[in-house]
Amino acid sequence: MSSRAPAILVLEDGRVFRGEAYGSVGETFGEAVFSTGMTGYQETLTDPSYYGQVVAQTAPQIGNTGWNDEDDESRRIWVAGYVVRDPARTASNWRSKRGLEDELASQGIVGISGVDTRALTRHLREAGAMRVGISSRDTDVPALLEKVRATPHMAGANHVGAVTTAEPYTYEAKEPRYTVAALDLGIKRNTPRRLAERGITTTVFPATAEIEQLLSGNPDAVFLSNGPGDPATADHQVALTRELLRRKVPVFGICFGNQILGRALGLETYKLKFGHRGINQPVLDRHTNKIEITAHNHGFALKAPESGEFFATEFGRVQVSHVCLNDDVVEGLTCLDAPAYSVQYHPEAAGGPHDADYLFDRLIELIQQQEGAPTHA
Repeated sequence: MSSRAPAILVLEDGRVFRGEAYGSVGETFGEAVFSTGMTGYQETLTDPSYYGQVVAQTAPQIGNTGWNDEDDESRRIWVAGYVVRDPARTASNWRSKRGLEDELASQGIVGISGVDTRALTRHLREAGAMRVGISSRDTDVPALLEKVRATPHMAGANHVGAVTTAEPYTYEAKEPRYTVAALDLGIKRNTPRRLAERGITTTVFPATAEIEQLLSGNPDAVFLSNGPGDPATADHQVALTRELLRRKVPVFGICFGNQILGRALGLETYKLKFGHRGINQPVLDRHTNKIEITAHNHGFALKAPESGEFFATEFGRVQVSHVCLNDDVVEGLTCLDAPAYSVQYHPEAAGGPHDADYLFDRLIELIQQQEGAPTHA
């Protein structure tokens, strides 16, 4: 028989799921979302973009490769809570150092297991992502529901300050060719790794950095990272990006960074019903007409321009260069008259897929195109 403490999961609409404690025993709250990845749970848990969210894994068994010391995407686990159906009884991988549940418990992450995650996912797909609470401390459903409904919504939430670096730091390339200044909105470690493989040394700056600090080392380009929360709250980063566009500094953004660039170009953002999260999302690259299978983690998106694929801005013409084939969501922008582009998904995805890895090569091409052009003026 199981010795786990009983636990409950209560959604803000009153739907209840019962299970057992997984990880730390306690109580937690956040936005209920689901991720469809069959692998890569360690990268998911340590992705700062999941800050404030209770993540349900749609894959039925989780934890079978344990936890290692190499695959963390940041300094800690960021999810607000974790929901799994069938926790693996033993970890079986030569790189594993400890079990997933041990790591969750050591970092104080409250989770629940034994939940029908398929039913939970279907409910969230129908009703939309919503606030949720998990408790293995007290299984009083009405009391937990009252607490859930008192918690803040994700819409309007500014979470970047909670995940950004406090001080700048540098990730050196072994054979440096170029330098990039990265604005840390919740950056993952694999991004500077991918850049370093191409000879790019990356200096990572806090999200509050001003233009003078960001450009103090005369970087060849600026990178706008992924991150959590509502992009409509990121006014400072949008203003910063507009100044970069005015100065013709090459810009590459992903995920939250795509939304920042889009806002700087005049587009609005909106909250998706249940978001895109997982490693199996089909995206059309209009540059090549190829379909990529991509990794996603976003609950907000850019509103498609009324003019269609191309639209005009004060910085020139812009193309909606990538679209999701599941729902036509804007998945990327390319400025045709300014050195800037972005995608909504994750070309740096650790654990895969790697269809979009070429986007880092595109940054090299953009830098080379700008060499000799007047910038930073």
